[in-house]
Amino acid sequence: MSRLPDSHGFQQFQDDFAARIRNPQGASLPEQVPERRMRAYEELVFNNIEGFLLSCYPITRKLLDDELWEQVVRRFVMEHRCATPLFREIPKEFLDWLDGKFHALFPTMPFLQEFMHYEWLELAVSIASEEVDPSQITASGDCLDGVPVLNPTTQLACYSYPVHLIGPGFQPEQADGQVHCYLLYRDAENEVQFVQLNPVSAHLIVLLQQQEKTGREALLQIAREINNQEPEALVAAGGEQLEQFRQAGVVLGTRRMS
Repeated sequence: MSRLPDSHGFQQFQDDFAARIRNPQGASLPEQVPERRMRAYEELVFNNIEGFLLSCYPITRKLLDDELWEQVVRRFVMEHRCATPLFREIPKEFLDWLDGKFHALFPTMPFLQEFMHYEWLELAVSIASEEVDPSQITASGDCLDGVPVLNPTTQLACYSYPVHLIGPGFQPEQADGQVHCYLLYRDAENEVQFVQLNPVSAHLIVLLQQQEKTGREALLQIAREINNQEPEALVAAGGEQLEQFRQAGVVLGTRRMS
């Protein structure tokens, strides 16, 4: 019967094993591990991580050629140390690891960082676990005179590229000088929905997320900030927008006052 390694030897074996899995081309084969068996572990780990990335970034994968995609994923496996044990967090860890590397890795794709964030945001909304106590909401409440309650899965993102158009057939070489805002949320059927917003509607969402304001108060604040000369007209238009948000499931109702 072979002797078990002492604690120091076992720790060294684990370190060597992990190093080889992370970097098959650069790390030595651990002692007493057949190369064929080691290759199976290497492929299993890489394929599993790549699988989680592909589920989140399917269009990004189509934008990159095979060699570049594999090179970037292998660098991620080799260099990054994940801060979470949750597999579903791997795509966000990948995006965080890429931060600061986009220009060097993808010099002809200036839009890619924003686009990958847009792809990741769909996953983030799909797995969001936040809930609102329905007993604290009046579903039919007046969204102008009451405090609108947003769907807790709501995420707002604004980009310098029209990310909803990007794909193999549209890869802009530079930003168009506009702000492109998107609202993502999970509806009553647990489907992720996307809504493109103008800057005023996006600002309204931000105010409702950050402050306990009635719809009217938020809209009047926006009118002051943009020096609108017809604030009541903006409030009326904003009230219609809030009702549309309610019908879509972005607004769940108004805060029930005790």
